[in-house]
Amino acid sequence: MPFASKSPWVIHYDASSCNGCDIEVLAALCPGYDVERFGIINTGNPKHADIFLVTGSVNERNIKVVQEIYNQMLEPKVVIACGVCACTGGIFHDCYNVIGGVDKAIPVDVYAPGCAVRPEAIIDAVVQGIGILDEKSKALNAKKKGA
Repeated sequence: MPFASKSPWVIHYDASSCNGCDIEVLAALCPGYDVERFGIINTGNPKHADIFLVTGSVNERNIKVVQEIYNQMLEPKVVIACGVCACTGGIFHDCYNVIGGVDKAIPVDVYAPGCAVRPEAIIDAVVQGIGILDEKSKALNAKKKGA
């Protein structure tokens, strides 16, 4: 099984934001907040990632990219919508090309609202996502044993 609850790997994608949330994601990964204390590693490869962290709203140009990254990830996987734009479309909600939040493109497991979302909220969302990964992993193992 590729998933280990003690060391989840995160892939981050900026769907289309002002970059405020992206700066906070980077702050969470830096030594000041030290998300690595939970064993969390940032990766650029969706096939290695357990958690998909998305910032920004989904629009006509990036919806296929978001879906492609999600589809390349192995099960079990968790999606975290990071920031109000990823949750609902935020201030860009009424723009002509914005579809809305990430949940308009892929299923979202955890919402971390804020403008910009604080690193503490990102860490809380990732820790919550780890719990969901554990549940999904157990369900997947039970399904395999029953098959």
